[in-house]
Amino acid sequence: MAPTQLADGRVGDRIENYTGFWKKDTNKEGEADTANRVDNYTEVVNGYYDGATELYEYGWAQSFHFSRFYPGEAFAASLARHEHYLASQMVLRPGMRVLDVGCGVGGPAREIARFSDAHITGLNNNDFQIGRARKYTAAGGLSDQVQFVKGDFMKLAEQFGENSFDAVYAIEATVHAPTWEGVYGEILKVLKPGGVFGVYEWCMTDAWDPSIPEHKALAHEIEIGNGIPEMRPLSKARDALKAVGFEIEHEEDLADRPDVVPWYYPLEGDIRKAQTAWDYFTVWRMSWSGKLVSHNAMRVMEFFGLLPKGTWQVGETLKIAADALVKGGQTKLFTPMYLVVSRKPLQA
Repeated sequence: MAPTQLADGRVGDRIENYTGFWKKDTNKEGEADTANRVDNYTEVVNGYYDGATELYEYGWAQSFHFSRFYPGEAFAASLARHEHYLASQMVLRPGMRVLDVGCGVGGPAREIARFSDAHITGLNNNDFQIGRARKYTAAGGLSDQVQFVKGDFMKLAEQFGENSFDAVYAIEATVHAPTWEGVYGEILKVLKPGGVFGVYEWCMTDAWDPSIPEHKALAHEIEIGNGIPEMRPLSKARDALKAVGFEIEHEEDLADRPDVVPWYYPLEGDIRKAQTAWDYFTVWRMSWSGKLVSHNAMRVMEFFGLLPKGTWQVGETLKIAADALVKGGQTKLFTPMYLVVSRKPLQA
């Protein structure tokens, strides 16, 4: 894992303050705590990703999302296929102007640009990620086709103007929004009439019941481990899309398909399940020994100033996240891939 290039002391402050938005004891969490995170969603998300971005790249890939697996399918191939599937469901074509909402370091934007020949604009509110996205995109020879801008996905129309894009997609990003109605409403505004919106949404499934303490605790662990102000059920995502005016053309929880290899298998850290020889390393990094090596290295690097203060603590929350996501997948209480393809009506 390469040392971060962030020297701004404010970055370290944001990382250090990140865990202060949660109470570790779920029973002590109240509506005021959730409201505080929702109101300060930008600070919550930036604090998380300032600390987690390089850890994601080291332990996962430049595409910060999950995917389905076929037996024997390589990890990188699965990620790319997941992105291609969304682009194909949206019928992205050459020359279309497409917005990637919450683009991370641009892995999906680059892959979808190559797959569809569309022009992609990646939106991100995190300076560190934007810098890395531009560097990777230039190295890939895609700077003329894929651009990145800083912005708030709750103010898209203010930044881009209404009716600006032929298509918009979001991959496991809009769960960070304070409300789905708010971010979906902004996406509707910037889409041209007849434009398409495709999303892989993080949700608690409809089997999740917040009145059950174990269910509530699981959602809380997913929140703190992934920088999410509030986890919400799948039905609310569907209702929000309809409420703002989208016409849903297709919806499916892809995690509900009867896959032999589950989407969460790399998080289990069982190297016996690795799909290819190279994937042994990816899976090992999530094993107990891999975590031990990585997290001790982070502690040392932070001590010597090679990582901002608080990075190790964010790494600790990622361990919470991994365990919670595996449990959520095994119990079918959580999905990272509720797929919805919807369209802006030609006339209001």
